[in-house]
This record gives sequence, structure tokens and C-alpha cells, in this order.
Amino acid sequence: MAGQIGSVLAVLAVLAALAAAVVAVLRLRARRGIATTMQRATYDVLHTASLAAEPLRAGLTPATAAKAVRHLRTLVGAVGLGLDDGEKCLAYDGRGGHHAEQLTAAAQRALTGRRSIVLTASDLPCDRVDCVVRGAVVAPLSGPDGAAVAALVAVADDHPAPGLVQATLEAARWAGSQVALAELESSRERLARAEVRALRAQISPHFIYNALTAIASFIRTDPERARELILEFAEFTRYSFRTHGEFTTLAEELRSIDRYLTIERARFGDRLQVRLLIAPEVLPVGLPFLCLQPLVENAVRHGLSRKPGVGMVSIEARDAGAECHITVEDDGVGMDPSVFGLDSSDNEDGQHVGLVNVDERLRSVFGDHHGLVVETAPGAGTKVSMRVPKFHPQVRA
Repeated sequence: MAGQIGSVLAVLAVLAALAAAVVAVLRLRARRGIATTMQRATYDVLHTASLAAEPLRAGLTPATAAKAVRHLRTLVGAVGLGLDDGEKCLAYDGRGGHHAEQLTAAAQRALTGRRSIVLTASDLPCDRVDCVVRGAVVAPLSGPDGAAVAALVAVADDHPAPGLVQATLEAARWAGSQVALAELESSRERLARAEVRALRAQISPHFIYNALTAIASFIRTDPERARELILEFAEFTRYSFRTHGEFTTLAEELRSIDRYLTIERARFGDRLQVRLLIAPEVLPVGLPFLCLQPLVENAVRHGLSRKPGVGMVSIEARDAGAECHITVEDDGVGMDPSVFGLDSSDNEDGQHVGLVNVDERLRSVFGDHHGLVVETAPGAGTKVSMRVPKFHPQVRA
């Protein structure tokens, strides 16, 4: 009997301890609440908006629309919600999807007139007894140029209330801004690719002509060296005209520059001296494709080729904490610093297009604080410097 009483007391003690723990947790949560009701509601809205923004920022396609509509419906508070391009429904979430043709026709009118439309039950006839659709709000999404690119369609189970109308209009305006940002990002990438193509077209013809002339001069006198130069030339052009990727590594860029300088030394002979000072730890650093080649070519072509006697090109890359500092310097004829304030097309033979192009590409990728720094004067040589972050979210070599 005493044992039974002891067991009961033990169970009661455990239950009392659990009750005390629950009370303590409830008090702790009440005392250390993470947010007020209003703050929690604000957090929920912002979090849902961020979930919808990610696919929209990738461009408006059926796949991205399907990922976004669920979160957009939560933001608007509609029975059903779809994204429609006026020809077809890109994606739909919720009830009322069987009205797709009617909603697409309404979306086409909204896109053509660039204005929102409110539909009532009479605009959406249906013979299904279980249909809950009693109205809808159709609001166009504007792209970067102001043109309507799609429509947000919010379905209601009653006559659309003013709150639903306003929520749909604001959600459409916000979603349109995300799509516009996606288009701007796509335009930036297309511009970067166009700049690379322009840079290749500006650099390559001069070098190709001089390289082939230099190789031809060795065909009879030194066939083995001519063969080696042809192989170096082939590898250089293969790298320069590759079609994949906006970015490369410092190691790859230096390897291509070494091939370039090998061919140029065959042309200039002992007149061209090269000094390299490269920190091994910065070799994997990612940087825009063909951003060093124009600097070295500028040093050889416009600095040393016009200088009588021996000239030196120095290439240095050093570790600077979170950055890699790169300089290309020559002791050639130099140039007038004011030339960089002019339109590159006004320069002699467009000779500084390469430097201007590299400067713009560095700024577009890393920001305005990472452009080229050019130190030069007539007769004083030229030194071009750049700062490249070791890690950057947009750079994938």
C-alpha cells in the first residue's frame, strides 16, 4: 500500500513539474514576445512579397509565374489569382480556374487599354453549381518602358470590394516593378556581351595582322620557332573568341597575356622587356573576361612601339586583403591625360576604346569605386591600375 501511494505521489510530482514548466514557458513567451501583432503582420507581408519577388526577378515566364502566383494571392487575399499575358494564362492559383478564357479576354482588354477592369457576376457567367466566382479585378503590369506586359487577375467570391480592388492594383504595380528590374538586368547582361564583342573587334584585327607578319618572317629562317608561334597564336585566339562566360580567372587571363607577349616579343625582339610580379594566392580571383589584355596591348602598341630603344612592360598582381590590386605599367611615350575625358571615337584611330571599355565593364560589375586609374603624361610612360574584389556574388569564373 505504501508503495502504491509512493508511485501516485511520484506521478503527481512529475505532473506538477510539467505544469510549472508550461507556465514558465508561457510567461517567458509573453514577456519576450518577438513582435507585436502589427509587427507580425508587417513581417508576414514583407516575407511573402520577398518570396514572390525572387521568381519575378528572373523574368515573366510560365515557370516563374507559377512560383509567384501563390504568394501574390496571399498578398491580395483573393479566392483565386492568375497572371495572364492577354493570349493565355501563364499561371493560376486557387479557385475559379475554369473561367480562364473569360479572364484572358478581360486581361487582353486591360492590356490594350492600359487600365484596370472590374468584372461582376454578369461578366463571368457559369453553369457550374459549385462555382464561387462572383467577380474579378484585372490590373495590368507595366514593364521598364511603360508598356503593359501582363495582367494580374484577382477573383472574388462576392462583388469585388474596394479593398480587393486597391490591393490588386498595388500588387500589380509592385509585381510590374519586379518584372521591369528583371528586364533591366537582362539588358545589362546583353550590353556586357555586346561590349565584349566590341572589345574583341577593336583589339583583334591589329594584333592578328602583326602576329601573322611576325610568324611569316620566321618560316624560312627558323621553321621550328614559326611553328611554336603559330601554336601560341592559335591558343590565344581560341581564348579570345570563346563564347561561354562573361568572367574568367586571373590565372587564365595571365596565361592568355603570356601568349600575346610571346608573339609580340617575336616581333619586337630585345626591344620588348617584360616583368611579372604575381602573388600566387590571387590567381583564382574572378574578373571580367578580357579586362587585362587591352591594358597590356595598350602598353605595347601605344606606349613602347613608338619609343626608340628598349621598353619595359610590368604586370603586377598583389594580395590586398579583400581585394586584388592589379597594375600594368610601361616606360613608353605616355599620353595626354585629357584624352580620357573625350569620346573614345574622337581619339586617334580609336586607340583608347579598349581602356574605356574595360573601365565601364569594371564599374558595371563591381561598382563605380572599381574603375580604372590611369597615371600618365607625355614622355612619362603609363600606369593603369584596378582593384578587383576577391569575392563578388555576380562573378562566376
